[in-house]
Amino acid sequence: MGIRTGEQYIKGLRSRKPEVWLGGRKIDDVYEEDVFRQPIHEIAKLYDMQHDLTYQNRITHICEETGERVNNAFLVPKTFEHLKARSDLYEVWSKATFGTMGRTPDFLNVTITSMASNTWFLNQYNPQWGENMISYYKHVRDNDVFLTHAIINPQNDRSKASHEQEDAFTHLGVVEEKPDGLVVRGAKMLATLAPITDEVIIYSFPGFKPGDEKHAIAFALPIDTPGLKIMCREPAQDGKRSLFDHPLASRFEEMDALLVFEDVFVPWNRVFINQNVEAANLLYPKTGIGIQPAHQSGVRGLVKLSFAMEVACKLADSIGVDGYLNVKTQLGELIQSVEAIRALLRVSEYEYETTTQGEIRPAAAPLETIRGMLPKLYPRAVEIIQTIGAGGLLMSPMGADFDSPELKPIVDKYYVGREGVSSEDRVHLFKLAWDLSGEAFGQRLLQYERYYSGDPLRRLGWFYDGFKRKHDFAMVKDALDGASDMHKKQLIKN
Repeated sequence: MGIRTGEQYIKGLRSRKPEVWLGGRKIDDVYEEDVFRQPIHEIAKLYDMQHDLTYQNRITHICEETGERVNNAFLVPKTFEHLKARSDLYEVWSKATFGTMGRTPDFLNVTITSMASNTWFLNQYNPQWGENMISYYKHVRDNDVFLTHAIINPQNDRSKASHEQEDAFTHLGVVEEKPDGLVVRGAKMLATLAPITDEVIIYSFPGFKPGDEKHAIAFALPIDTPGLKIMCREPAQDGKRSLFDHPLASRFEEMDALLVFEDVFVPWNRVFINQNVEAANLLYPKTGIGIQPAHQSGVRGLVKLSFAMEVACKLADSIGVDGYLNVKTQLGELIQSVEAIRALLRVSEYEYETTTQGEIRPAAAPLETIRGMLPKLYPRAVEIIQTIGAGGLLMSPMGADFDSPELKPIVDKYYVGREGVSSEDRVHLFKLAWDLSGEAFGQRLLQYERYYSGDPLRRLGWFYDGFKRKHDFAMVKDALDGASDMHKKQLIKN
């Protein structure tokens, strides 16, 4: 089939009946649920962009194997041009959501592609695992499947390993092996957008310990597989709020969910790792799924930070405070943070690395630097928006007030901006800023940016360990050797 349309995505969504729970209610039709409907349409727009000639050649390509047009996330990069084609996709789709949806289909599609192009690693343990991954990649590519994933254990007793938890199946694990597959029980999180996806893939961050074997698994299933419960967090919006009052939250809410597996059956052809601690711990570094998706996250992060910067600048301009030096320095700081991330992305692309299998990967160090900086830069951007907007962010009228003949003269008088900025334009802009920086929706975006790639402190520690292993600190040696040589010469001269 190749690339889908938005209509085909929605049709597929409505054909399934996943077990979705929201606020204590079992949802019979996710499309008819207010909180999901608009995000579904926003995802559908991304699929439609694949058919729009304005974008098609930037975000899709003709698959050499099938002759069908497929998304660039499924392109195994062998040249810089391939890497750029992927980057173009990430940018186009991120801009369509202003960077506010972190788990659009491209994120996990590129993850699957990275796994499938490095099945040499899985083959070392079980050739069937590698064959399964290649087959699954083709299934996702050729049917334009929308995936969610869940790779984190529930936050229970984090001082103990998975096998040490009070309940042996608090963390997802294998209950039994059958002739035709596995039976799994337990939970995983955070499955972003799970209720409105097609399938789920399960794997984990490194960190398994001896004894965790039954938890060291990787597999994929349709999202409506019997026994799989999707328990949604509290929504940041109810799906009924005004687009004027909530221009972001009403459109781009990314629902997160806990996935509970109640003795769910996984057929062998969907198993990629089975109860192997070493393979599960090495999956990230050996298959590139820590690097290739980080490219997508980096581009999306740049778009999101750029959007926050533009909101801050327009906010300051709308009330005429961008002439003050303190505001200028805050905005200048924010602009420079955007340029720093942009530069790191370009360095990662131009200084790409080639694996022994001939796959092109963005340079790891710049992408890991982005991962280290965004959890600090984005919260700072939100803080700047909050500081510039000040009490005005709390005191905006509602869109309905502009429709009231009695109230409109009041809001026009007391909510007008600087010369040339109408009350309606000023209020609408402040609404946008509050959605991004103050509402539950905006706070979820902030928390997401802090932790979307794991604990930032641990990542910095891993980054340093890797740097130390690879770096010979030659300049320090040269400086000491040079000083030592000069000292010896001085002694001989004296």
